Amino acid sequence: MLQVGQPAPDFKLIDTEKNEVTLQQFRGKNVVLFFFPMAWTGVCTKEVCAIQEDYSSYQNLNAQTIGISVDTLFALKHFGEENKIGYPLLSDFNKQAINDYDVVHTDFAFGYKDVAKRATFVVDKEGVIRFAEVLPQLGDFPNMDAIKDVLKGLN
Repeated sequence: MLQVGQPAPDFKLIDTEKNEVTLQQFRGKNVVLFFFPMAWTGVCTKEVCAIQEDYSSYQNLNAQTIGISVDTLFALKHFGEENKIGYPLLSDFNKQAINDYDVVHTDFAFGYKDVAKRATFVVDKEGVIRFAEVLPQLGDFPNMDAIKDVLKGLN
């Protein structure tokens, strides 16, 4: 499991506009990576929308929020449009990032395997993990206040 103080693994994922996105592209800015299991599920929708509703707080803390799931870019595009999400949603369809970040939920529901655990990582401007929260239950909700406290300390 990744620990605070370790370098964050880089990734190369596709966004909803079919662009390749890497973590390296955001060097010089704090990044909040929100891994979520699957678009349109109850807690995932609540989480993604809560981040959007408070997006200006993250921007004021010099942080780029990024949502990552194993959904296709096409599903994420529709999900983002439907929920008016203004930050990047990245498709980890090949499960590179969830494996690199050790956040694989092996048995989701309905026989689906290997989706993202609900997890959050704050990566500082130099690419070092400064906060890591991997939730034990998929229905648990991230500690948004703790995330913001870490971001405040990085500015």
